[in-house]
This record gives sequence, C-alpha cells and structure tokens, in this order.
Amino acid sequence: MMMQCTTKETAIYQSDAYAVFADKVVQGQYTAKAVSATELQSNYQSPASEFKPAEIIFKFAINGRDNEMMPGVDHKFYIQPGTAETPVIVFGQHLNPPAPEGKYLEPNTRIKIKLDFSAPLQQMKEQGFFKAWNGDKIFKQDFQGVFIAGGTSPLTWDFDNLSRKKEMQLQDLDGDGIYEIELVFNAHDKSFQMASTWKPVHDLSAFPIYKSPHVLADAIYNLSIDEMMTAIEPDKTFRTGKEWAGVWTRDISYSIILSMAILQPEVAKISLRKKVKNDRIIQDTGTGGAWPVSTDRMIWAVAAWEIYKVTGEKDWLEYAYLVVKNSLNDDHQIAFDEETGLMKGESSFLDWREQTYPKWMQPADIFESACLGTNAVHVQANRVCAFMAKALDLEVEAEKFAAMAETIKKGVNQHLWMEDKGYYGQFIYGRTHKILSPKAEALGEALCVLFGIAEGERAKRVVENTPVTTFGIPCIYPQIAGIPPYHNNGIWPFVQSYWALAAQAVKNETSFLESQAAIYRASALFLTNKENMVAANGDYAGTQVNSSVMLWSLSGNLALVYKGLFGMQFRENSLYFSPFVPQTLAGTRSLKNFKYRGSMLDITLEGYGDQISEIRLDNVPMSDAVIPAGISGNHSISIKMNNNMPEKGQRNLAPDAISPNTPIVKFENSKLTWETVEGASEYLVLNEGKTVSSTSKTTFDTANLPFACWQVIAVDKNKHQSFASEPIQVAKQTTTVELANSPALGWEVKDFLGKGFVEISKTQNRSLPIKVTVAEAGKYALRFRYANGNGPVNTENKCAIRTLGFKKQKPGTIVFPQRGANEWSNWGYSNNLIVDLTLGEHIFVLFLGASNENMHGEVNQALIDELEIVKL
Repeated sequence: MMMQCTTKETAIYQSDAYAVFADKVVQGQYTAKAVSATELQSNYQSPASEFKPAEIIFKFAINGRDNEMMPGVDHKFYIQPGTAETPVIVFGQHLNPPAPEGKYLEPNTRIKIKLDFSAPLQQMKEQGFFKAWNGDKIFKQDFQGVFIAGGTSPLTWDFDNLSRKKEMQLQDLDGDGIYEIELVFNAHDKSFQMASTWKPVHDLSAFPIYKSPHVLADAIYNLSIDEMMTAIEPDKTFRTGKEWAGVWTRDISYSIILSMAILQPEVAKISLRKKVKNDRIIQDTGTGGAWPVSTDRMIWAVAAWEIYKVTGEKDWLEYAYLVVKNSLNDDHQIAFDEETGLMKGESSFLDWREQTYPKWMQPADIFESACLGTNAVHVQANRVCAFMAKALDLEVEAEKFAAMAETIKKGVNQHLWMEDKGYYGQFIYGRTHKILSPKAEALGEALCVLFGIAEGERAKRVVENTPVTTFGIPCIYPQIAGIPPYHNNGIWPFVQSYWALAAQAVKNETSFLESQAAIYRASALFLTNKENMVAANGDYAGTQVNSSVMLWSLSGNLALVYKGLFGMQFRENSLYFSPFVPQTLAGTRSLKNFKYRGSMLDITLEGYGDQISEIRLDNVPMSDAVIPAGISGNHSISIKMNNNMPEKGQRNLAPDAISPNTPIVKFENSKLTWETVEGASEYLVLNEGKTVSSTSKTTFDTANLPFACWQVIAVDKNKHQSFASEPIQVAKQTTTVELANSPALGWEVKDFLGKGFVEISKTQNRSLPIKVTVAEAGKYALRFRYANGNGPVNTENKCAIRTLGFKKQKPGTIVFPQRGANEWSNWGYSNNLIVDLTLGEHIFVLFLGASNENMHGEVNQALIDELEIVKL
C-alpha cells in the first residue's frame, strides 16, 4: 500500500511511497536512520507473509517442463482453514473452482496435493511415449518424474530449473498412479527477517573517506565499502554476492566499470584473469550451453580498459588486448549479422530466458535475436579494442575495430530505435523475418547513453522517455504476464546505478536524484546492498532469487559518489572532473585519501549545479578540470560549482503494467485461430514481419501466398503489446534431406525421422557434405532438426557450433544448443540460415572450424536428423 510521507523536516527526495532525508529514509511505518556515519538502524520488515491470498495457482510438469496445459491455463485451488489436501486432480484437466470471499492464507499452512497421472503412464506403457498438448513426446525411457510449478511460495514457475528441485517432485509410493506431494505455504522464512543495525566489521581507513552534508549518504557509502571488503575472497578474487560464490564474467565486469577498478584494481585484475581460457574471455554458463547463444562476455573488455585508465599499467594493456582481440574476432566470425549490422545473442545479464523472452523461443531463436544491451556492449568492446590497439601503436588493427564499432552503432540506431517512443526497443526476434519488441530494457538504454550510441538530443530523450516506476527503473517495461519477479517485475540496484550515470551524463537532475533516492532507500531499509527487489512494491523478499552483499549493487552505490556527484572520468592519461550536484544535495562534500596512480588526493566539492565555476589544485587555479596521470605525491583539489541548474529534466513515471499473454496460434485450412487473450482489445496480424491487419476477432483468413510467415500480437487498451506468437511458416516449397548413418552411441534415441541420424562431434563427422537439389532459383531458409542432450536448457556450456559452407557465398553459423540433460530424443530445430540458390544441385559442407570452439572445449556434439530447405 502506497503511503504519503509527511514530516515537518525538509526531504531531499519525496514520492507518494517514501521519502529520503538527510539522516533517514521513511516508508510508511518503516524508518531507517543513520545514527552516525558508521551506524544505521532500520525497523523494516518484509510484508511478504502478510495477507497472502488463499488462492494457489499451479500446474504439473513432466520432467520439470511446462507441458501439462497451454500457457496461461493453470490449476487454481483455495486453501480453507482445516483443509488438508486437494481433490485428486487428473493430469491435463483444468481445476478451477469458484473463489470464496475475503480469505487469506494462514501462516505455515500444510497441504497435500494429489495428482492422477495414470493416463500418461498408460500411454507410455502402450506406445512407448506420452504426447503432451503441444505435441512434445516424453518417451518412457526419458521419464524422470512429475514436478509441480506455481506462483505461490514455495512453488516457482522456473521450469528451466524445476527438474533439479527434488523437493518439488511428486511421488507415487504405492504404484497406483496417484502422485502426491505435501507442501507448507506461507511459511515464516528467516530470510524475511533482517538485522536491525549495521556497523562496520572492517577497518575502512585504507579507502577514500567520504563526508557530505547528509549523514545518511555517509553511512550508506561506508556500508558499501564495508561490504566490498567482505566480497573479497582469500584467493583475492571478487565474490559475486553473499549467496553467489565464484567469479562471474558479467558481474565482476559491470562492478569494475562502476567503481572496483578505482578501489580494488589488483583484485579486479585477478578476477578478470580468472575468466580467461585459451586467451579468450569465458562466457558464463547459460542458455542453451552458453556462447554463442549468449555473447555479452565482451563487457570484460570494457572492464579491462577501465582498469588500464585507472592504473596506466602497460603490461596489463598488452595482456588485455590479446584477450579482447581474440574474443572479438571469434564473435565477428560466429555471431555478427551482416544484414542488420548487429551482434546476435541473449540480452546482457538478462540470462533467465523465461524472464524476458516469449516461451516459444528456444535457445537457437535467442541466438538469432539481436538485443539492445548486448549490442551496446559490443559497440564499446570494439571501440575499446581500437583504443588498446592505438595505445600499442597497432594502427591497422585500431582502424578495423573502430570501424566495427561504428557498424554496430549504426545497426542499433537503425533497427532498435523507436522514434515514436523516444527510446530503444528490447530486441529484434523471430525466425525468417525479424520484428522489434517494443519493451524498454533498462540496462541497454543506459549503456546506449553512456557509450555514446545515443547522441545529443537522442540521449536526452532516452533518459526522459524510458519508463520508470515508483521504486526505480525496472529491468524491462511493461512486465510479462505470469512470470514471477526477478528480471521480470524486478529492480536491480546496479542497473539503477547505470541509469543514474546516464542521467548524470545528460544533466537530468530529476532522473539522477530519483535514482539516487531509489538506491539509498533500499540500502538503508535493508541494511545491505541487495541483488534486486520487486518492482511493484520495492520489497526484497518477493523475487525468485536474492542475495545480500551483492558486488555490483555495492559497486553502483559507490559509483554514485565517484562518477555521479564528483563526476570522475578516467582517461588514458588523465583524470577529468565533471561534477553534477542536484540542488537539494547542495553543500560541501569531501573525498580524502583518494588514490590516483602515484598520487593521493584530498578533494572537496562545494555548492550545486551542472558546471564547475572554479577548480584549484593545491590552491592554484586551474584552466580546466584535468589532473594529469603523471601527478605524484599528496595534493588537494577544491571544486566550486556554479550553483545553477538551468533545466531540471523530465522522466517518464509510468504505472506498473503487465503486457498481455502471448497468443498461441494455430493454422488450418488457410485460417489462423487463437484463444482470447485476457485484457486484449485488439490483435495485430503479421505476415513476414509486417502488420497486415488489426482485428478484435480471434480468427483470420489468410491469402493464398506462395510464402507466408504468420504471427499474432495481442494489444491491450493501454497499447501495451504482447510478444508476437511463434512464427507459423506456410511454404509452397519445402525440401528435406535425410541424414542417417546410425552411429553406435551407447544410449537409445527415439523419434528421429526416416532411417536414422548423424552424430557430429570433435571426432565424428568434423566435415559433413550435404547434397541439396532445388526445383527453382530463389532465396531459401535452411535449418537442421537436431538433438543435444549434453546439458539442461538453462546452464552449462556445451552448445554445439558448426559452420555451413557453400561455394560463392559466405559461410554461415549454425548452432545446436542444449535441449535437456540426457534428453537425446528431444528434437528441435537449429537457427535458420538464409541463402540464395540457383536451380539444380548444390553441395553444402557442415564443418567444425577453428572459430567453432565452444566454452567447454571438449564436448561439442549434437545429433542431426535432417536438413530442411524452405523457399521464401
């Protein structure tokens, strides 16, 4: 419940939900107070257990997959006092009883959920497999159990990880086909409770000492320094968070860029070196087996360059350049789309696919998408590589990478910019015809401003127009229906920090101050730098996963001081100051014992405004705000601001919003049909990526076209769009080439088409010629039907990668991502490769090239069933 904060004191920042003062944060009944610069007290308690509705929403999942009923159709059950168990629910039959009035879930409610699973078991016995509603086959030998998913804790909708949660697996102990599970709902979780006081556990004196007119800001700064020291492991690497052990490429890189290069350059270098193998950057494990489905590893390059700018160490520059150059060359070979000028791959840091992508998108589809944040990273990584090459007197290489940076920048502005909205779209996606998702993507928007992809007025428009909500900027906007908070419906403080720095860059006081308040609210009330929070209510306890002492969150908090208020910009040969101080933060602030290369600086910043009126070095006036890299010894820097803020700047405060569900479309007898989507006021019908009709009906007669690629988008009354439905390809001419040599694998494989399949690996069929004959010349889409059971869909690193060669045309990349651990009868399709073919016979070669090494290095394997060739 939103509550107006009222007090006689003057607030630094105030909204309908909370207020930030010089010494405290007030949010309704909760207050966090800075007793001193080294003590914070908070009475905040998560309301996550209060007034939970008695309704539980759930569905069953064979092998942990979403395969019981179509998306959006879920079982509902209302737990009443005294209820001990559900009725026996038949698998696939929708349970939807009427809702009682005014009922809430009692604390620690224990309930037994019962499932009649006899029909699927009977099918497996009689025909060897069970066929789910969506056509997927679960073979008897692949059956691993029945799990329960849902939206009420302890249930989760995380189908990607569900099969690992054995506590969510139902059991049939007496073999009668009735499966059961007993769960406790609305449990009083200790994670909802927090300490009431923070005091430092480390000696903070070795780091820059910050003092401002606001004791709250000083305490939060010291809290972040204290947690930074906690985050350093015995091996001198960064720990990602209290709940996240180990070094993660993107986490440490974004943290280093924010402030860890400044405060911990040696730990930063050791951590980055941990994420290098064979002189290449390691992509964190993830969707479909990591790289190249995900390609945001290149943020490592930006972090490495930040370290060089801070330290000026030539040996680090030489090492980093080799790693960055090799990694970029591989990415250019495998993931660059010449048609759009964009890099393919998953959204940067948004690596939980169901949190930000439509459910129909498989890892191969995600590889083919081109995402805002990831492309912003690639622009800057190529630019950084050019800077590195130039610093090493490698002019030809510098020109090459600078040109690639400009190419990708042009692609972002051409294909992802939305002039009507004034910010960039989330990603382009699809199969043979790509469309733009109009959702905002917060990190990508910020990086486009900070990396100069959006320039001048366009940069200002991005900060003014990108939707923000009461508690901060959500990762995406609007949210996706039916997906619990994490990346979806989530605010991440490190993203908020990049957004604050974007506001600083365009001198938007309103947005900068609001971002700082959002970060300070969470840090003060929670007494730690949390990983994330629920966008709708600002609470830390409602997300799928959360951690305290989160490295990139604390790094962003510190960046608000160094790069935000003091405006520090590290350059190759200097430290430049461009402070930005909102009027409500006016006063004198200082940073003592700030180390810059061979010097120790004491810096004071006085007043407010967007420009420096005077800067002195050791009390001697300076003509500009540049401190040369060669400075040594102890020095004082005093900066006075102009006490003027010509424009406050605007921001787009938007209500919490959920986009409609993605339509599930069928095609039969030249007609498209779909179920009514709740909340939709109209439907857009797309053919080959272009809107051909807007209708309120749930059916559409298609023209008899030689080729069509149909999709439907649901639109609500606020003009929020769903994701486009899975493409339906209606082709006049489709040719298939069967691939079969029946390899001896040591395990059983089912459901292949024709007589068999071919194994490709590092030892088998490293070069595979394929003969194709077409009846007429034209443009064709090629894709392979394949299986890869080397790992789950959401983690590990065994994506199979191959190059498809064809004379007279540039070879293309085909990816065969993981589809499920040991699920070798789970067949799907690779990405499409679009080629021009002349009439007659053609020889393609699918081969394992030098650039096709995956992140695992040893297992690069898939089974191929057939090649499909579709005339476009």
